[in-house]
Amino acid sequence: MRASMLLAIVLPLAVVALPARAQTAPAAGDLIQALKLGQTRGIKLVKPGAAAPATAPSVSLTVEFATGSADLTPQARQTLDQLGQALTSAELTKDRFRIEGHTDTVGSPGYNKALSQRRAEAVATYLEQGFAVASSRLEAVGLGQEGLLVPTPPQTENARNRRVKVINLGG
Repeated sequence: MRASMLLAIVLPLAVVALPARAQTAPAAGDLIQALKLGQTRGIKLVKPGAAAPATAPSVSLTVEFATGSADLTPQARQTLDQLGQALTSAELTKDRFRIEGHTDTVGSPGYNKALSQRRAEAVATYLEQGFAVASSRLEAVGLGQEGLLVPTPPQTENARNRRVKVINLGG
């Protein structure tokens, strides 16, 4: 009885002490389902440069870059490989996509906007070169620290805000 009580106390603590698993890239099939048109009623096609409707199919991805640069890490390439497979699937080949780059609030707003633009362009270039996604299907937009996923005060690191959002703009 004493051993079972000890096990009941120690086991939950051991589970909590386990290291967190690294985030894995979403599967191409999951990305296809998230980005397919027709999932929501009333989706309107969007002209390049126009704001995407809030109802447009989209997905936020963690795409890791070297600090302060637009250089893709190996983890970023794994994620983008899944995205490339999704964008070249039969379900999505007729659609255009906005690639939005987002940062956290560390650094000036101007620096972050320029950095997020370079990062969005790096993602688009990777998809164009690695998966032959036509550049006419991709629109890279850097939003910097606008549209934070997690509201934070200035100069606050938050990895969840450093992301790439992919939005289906229609055909």
